[in-house]
Amino acid sequence: MKSIRLEHLYTDLDASMSGLREQHAGVRQSRKIVTDALLDGRAHYGINTGFGVLANKRISTEQLATLQQNILLSHACGVGVPVPPEVTRLMLQLKIHSLSLGYSGVSEQTFEQLLRFEEHGILPWVPSRGSVGASGDLAPLAHLCLPLIGRGEIWDESLTNKIPAAGTLAEKGIEPVRLQAKDGLALINGTQMMTAYGAFVLERTLILQREADVLAAMSLEALQGSATPFDERIHEIRPHRGQQAVAANIRQLLEGSEILASHRDCGKVQDPYSLRCVPQVHGASRDALDYARSCIETELNSVTDNPLVFQGGDILSGGNFHGQPLALAMDFAAIALAELGSISERRTYLLLEGHDGLPKLLMKDTGVNSGFMIPQYTAAALVSENKILCHPASVDSIPTSLGQEDHVSMGSISAFKLLAVLHNVERVLAVELLTSAQALDFRSSLSPGLGVALSYQALRGEISHAVKDYEVRGDLDRCADMLRSGTLLAAVESKLGRLR
Repeated sequence: MKSIRLEHLYTDLDASMSGLREQHAGVRQSRKIVTDALLDGRAHYGINTGFGVLANKRISTEQLATLQQNILLSHACGVGVPVPPEVTRLMLQLKIHSLSLGYSGVSEQTFEQLLRFEEHGILPWVPSRGSVGASGDLAPLAHLCLPLIGRGEIWDESLTNKIPAAGTLAEKGIEPVRLQAKDGLALINGTQMMTAYGAFVLERTLILQREADVLAAMSLEALQGSATPFDERIHEIRPHRGQQAVAANIRQLLEGSEILASHRDCGKVQDPYSLRCVPQVHGASRDALDYARSCIETELNSVTDNPLVFQGGDILSGGNFHGQPLALAMDFAAIALAELGSISERRTYLLLEGHDGLPKLLMKDTGVNSGFMIPQYTAAALVSENKILCHPASVDSIPTSLGQEDHVSMGSISAFKLLAVLHNVERVLAVELLTSAQALDFRSSLSPGLGVALSYQALRGEISHAVKDYEVRGDLDRCADMLRSGTLLAAVESKLGRLR
């Protein structure tokens, strides 16, 4: 089966789902091992025993189906706001993909029910809180899979409200599935919620990290900063990969700049760190995000439930469900993203100070007008909030299951915080985008570098120069949309070529 790569996350997953509708031999083979195990007279965890601290309790053959249904019902005790629909869809597809690898022993009937949900676009409504990232994401995955048996809730077609699953299944002619031995445990064990959050965020950072470089170049030009700190020779003797990539991007974005040429002999020795150290700061964040993406990509192609079924007949109980690798990676990723926002806010602040001919607060008639004073407040507030969100969840642990699960990862909390940091950083960068374009308007007699000119023109195609105070929020929303959708970066790379 083809591996799922983060760079092609959605196309790879869709291709995987399409292939599985035709055949799923791995599921069939692993299921036979489970059915054979039921006849050998031995205890097999979660197949003919209880779960967690109840692992020593044998379950009779007559109660096996009830056991599997009960595990869904008892574990579906999540609370709080729902997992966003786009993340839930990833959860569902990742659960299908993991089970399809053939190490879980799930029944074909239950697996095919998951495929029906994916094919019909039935999206479970999943409360986000309730996982400690120990045996994976037990409570959220129970809510994800309850609708398979006609229980629980799903999103309505507009993805705005939750509705009972039973009615939609009846409308679509889908019978609730009757779970068999091992099914319930295979469904709720695993790291699919944590992984879905991590994949959702880190796939977006592939674009966001390049957009941050574009905005830094825009601010550098508007502030008449020096290009010297991006000289290739500087970065060859401190050859961190991210640092070198960022410096190369800035050089490419500034190429052909008349603004740079106009102040080459101005006598200014050095710029503030938020300009001069862009390669070192953006680059360090890139390297950290590369590590986190590698971790998430490994998890996308992993089997994380328990026990695991191996060809040859062995059924082994282990700890692949533990979320520690993800918790650490997502905490690190949150810190890396927050730093992209932190240095961006500093550049925004510089743009307002009135350097080298720019009007203070980037508006000529200030006093009656506040100019761009308050957008910087917004950026500062979000940067400060990120400092709280970046406290690592992975350093915490609290015992569960009466001490059977005596060390947990708290990876679910790392996941929620990571998404919150992403949203904040997108807004901070949106402030810099709007502010740097306003500043560049005052340099209109000279052309910036081609990459900067392309990004500036893309923005000005949507948003006009401000000559007096107005409701800024709408423009900030449009800036954030341009960053989120990648349209700003696409405008740059369409003529400049793909940035590193």
